[in-house]
Amino acid sequence: LMVWLRRTTHYLFIVVVAVNSTLLTINAGDYIFYTDWAWTSFVVFSISQSTMLVVGAIYYMLFTGVPGTATYYATIMTIYTWVAKGAWFALGYPYDFIVTPVWIPSAMLLDLVYWATRRNKHAAIIIGGTLVGLSLPIFNMINLLLVKDPLEMAFKYPRPTLPPYMTPIEPQVGKFYNSPVALGSGAGAVLCVPIAALGAKLNTWTYRWMAA
Repeated sequence: LMVWLRRTTHYLFIVVVAVNSTLLTINAGDYIFYTDWAWTSFVVFSISQSTMLVVGAIYYMLFTGVPGTATYYATIMTIYTWVAKGAWFALGYPYDFIVTPVWIPSAMLLDLVYWATRRNKHAAIIIGGTLVGLSLPIFNMINLLLVKDPLEMAFKYPRPTLPPYMTPIEPQVGKFYNSPVALGSGAGAVLCVPIAALGAKLNTWTYRWMAA
């Protein structure tokens, strides 16, 4: 019975967390990675996406105890988001109106830390969480730079309920202290460690619940 319950919980977690991660992605900031807020709210995106990835990946990785599951988890989210992108494209929006976030490389770094430290939970939390927070904004800024004319796209396809603080503005180029990559990486690196610890704690609570 416990084996069946554990497997059921395991596969249910895959579906529920992956789907909810995608929903959070769609609503993080405004839309998935729409160009109407890509420059002004990149820090918000970086924090929400990196912390979301690390809490789910740590939980999932420690639950299975197998290196590679963080990458598997990120792949599931990527597939779901590509489906969402296809749906918006089918509604008539341009293909580059939405950019699928890049989770997989950061998840691979987390898996690498877990494997290289011989499945050390604390190393995965501290080192892996920091690497995710630092790397995800960098990978996604490269992704964002590939979008054609983000400001033009923003004004051509504005969100009806776009709040004033997310009104598209010209990006401040060349100022590191005002760089969305720098702010996102710094905040993500700091926040991902306690978030990863939360994922590990959730994993412990799940085991206790299943053993009760």
